[in-house]
Amino acid sequence: MSPLPTLFVSHGSPMFALEPGIAGRELRALTDALPRPEVIVIASPHWMAPRVSVTAAPRPETIHDFGGFPRALYELSYPAPGSPDWARRVLDTLAEAGITAHADETRGLDHGAWVPLMFMYPDADIPVLQISLHPHFTPAHHYRLGRALAPLRQQGALIVGSGSLTHNLHEFRSDHGPTQAYVEAFADWIATTLAAGDTAALLDYRARAPHAERAHPTDEHLLPLMFALGAAGDDWRARRIAGDDVRYGMLAMDAYVFEH
Repeated sequence: MSPLPTLFVSHGSPMFALEPGIAGRELRALTDALPRPEVIVIASPHWMAPRVSVTAAPRPETIHDFGGFPRALYELSYPAPGSPDWARRVLDTLAEAGITAHADETRGLDHGAWVPLMFMYPDADIPVLQISLHPHFTPAHHYRLGRALAPLRQQGALIVGSGSLTHNLHEFRSDHGPTQAYVEAFADWIATTLAAGDTAALLDYRARAPHAERAHPTDEHLLPLMFALGAAGDDWRARRIAGDDVRYGMLAMDAYVFEH
């Protein structure tokens, strides 16, 4: 089996589930063109745990971890199966890399996981495992976490980091106004840096990227990009999709495919 690519997707606001826009259509087209994975392993900033954890429930619930949105959003579900057997394989792979992790048999899928998956695999018939991020890990730590899982790509695992290319909710605009200049500058720097294959610069983005602290007052929504990049292994090339989709003037919905 040829190894699958890894993905970084922006899940934006929970309203993405009801408003697919460019990103929803392009994610669907992307996964239509990929080989069918055996399992999806996804990381989201909405599960930060003090120790690395992996969902192991056979039927993970759909978690509606948000408030104040239309009723229709709370009626959505993503009933994908889990896989205790794949969870054990993930834990064993992490252990081989020296990373101690924990099986969580009660945790479901938060909106950072299920919202983009509704577009990517709408039939919800592929097992999904979610892996937690760590509140005190750096970008480099999360890169190494993804790197530890890279061998699973050869076994049919699609590894996905779900975050947001820009994420400053203090600048949220409900009118879908024009894209703010700093959002474009930051997104273009990420695209240029990935095109150059400059992993060191990406991991040091807070010091090197324009408007980094404005685009990400805190790291958590960009850490899934580091995770996905690590899982890509060596000799990857980055393909950008949905680069024209910016929500509320400040949420860039860019996604990346790391191919070989």
